[in-house]
This record gives sequence, C-alpha cells and structure tokens, in this order.
Amino acid sequence: MDFPRALRDRRTHRRLSQLDLALRAGTTQRHLSFIESGRSVPGRNMVLRLAESLELPLRERNELLLAAGYAPVYPESSFDDPALAPVRAAIEHIVRGHLPYPALVVDRNGDLIAANDTFDLITEGAAPELVGPGTNVYRLALHPDGIAPRIRNLAEWARHILARLGHLTQLRAELAGYVPELAPSDGSLGFAVPLHLDSSRGELRLMTTVTSFATAVDVTLAELKLEAFLPVDTATTAALSAASRPR
Repeated sequence: MDFPRALRDRRTHRRLSQLDLALRAGTTQRHLSFIESGRSVPGRNMVLRLAESLELPLRERNELLLAAGYAPVYPESSFDDPALAPVRAAIEHIVRGHLPYPALVVDRNGDLIAANDTFDLITEGAAPELVGPGTNVYRLALHPDGIAPRIRNLAEWARHILARLGHLTQLRAELAGYVPELAPSDGSLGFAVPLHLDSSRGELRLMTTVTSFATAVDVTLAELKLEAFLPVDTATTAALSAASRPR
C-alpha cells in the first residue's frame, strides 16, 4: 500500500481538507501536505494521530501503520482466545438479557457469533445450512431458502441489508441477485426501516438497533456488532413474549 495515497484517499473520503485534518492531529497543513506528497516521512506516533483523527476502524489503523513501514499496534485475537473469555460471557449476558426480544452478535463478515432463544422465531423455516453459529446472517436474510420468502417488505428491507455490505463485495454481489425491484417510494421514509416478517406467531413488525464495542482496542472485538430486534406494535410484543416462555 502506498502510504501517501492511502492517507489522502481516507482524508478525502471523509471530506476533510488538509487543514481540517492537520488541526485535528495537532500538526500543520504544510507538514501534512509534505506527508501526502511523499516529501516527508511521518513517525509512528504521527501515523497513529492521523489515523485516530480520521476515526478509522482499528483494522484500517493497522493497515495505515503497515503502509508507513511500522508494525501494527492493535491486536487481532481469535474469538476463542482465553483472553476474550470475559467478552464471551458479556455477550452471552447481553443477548440473554434482551429477552423476550431477539438479539444476535455477528463479526465483521456477518457470521453469527451468538443469539438468544427468541431468534429462533426469526429463523424458523430456513434451510438448516443457513442457520446456526458460523453461518452468515445476511445470506440467511436474503437467500430464497432463508427467511426472505417470509419478509413482506423484502425489497425495502433487502436494500437496508445491502447498504451495510460495503466491504463484502462478493457477498453483496451474490445477495443483490436475490433482491426484487423496489417500487417507487411515496417520499415518506419514517424514522427507521422496518422488518415485516410472517411467523408461526403471526406477523412480526420489528425495527433493529446495532451496537458495537466502541472502546475496544482489539480488532476482533471492535468489529463485533450486536443487533437487537424491537417490536413496533403491541401484537408483536405479545407474540415475542409468548414465544420466549418455557414450553
């Protein structure tokens, strides 16, 4: 990776001028201009300050350090690493605590890490190979053998899913082929993209929230996403509560 170009691309992608970034990083526009032109070689601390000022994900910060000729500083642990045992326990506590509403945790590729029992109501009827730990939840959502046939507003919901797959180009290309044409909008977007899903408990009307471990300094942990489903009407609340009760 060409460091000056990588830095310039990330700055322009965030629509920051050289002066804006220089002020954030505590340097001068002249110095930053020299770095981006290759006339000045930044020190390791300067690369870190620039990466932090650009608010880059930890993985990209490591990439920028490598491009500048420095070793990465943010570890990337295996999720099974004993050091992450407290994290695994916290995740299990969080998804269980969200009951009676569905909740799941995925990694940067959308592969399932954990889910609570009510998530079974979301996945019912899907092909077995699309469900369970390690499977891809985006493929589960849009594949014809997944939950797509049960989604009443599939075109709208699918575009919400595809918009989240910027770095997963191959998966996005695959899933885009399953998505029907979206009818012209009436111009009213509302406050969130809903999920209208048929289930054995009746139609579920849900919205989602996505949470990350914002203070993480481990790449693996920083890239985990907790997605929680919340009911938007009383019928859905009742259905989810009934589904979570012990049989």
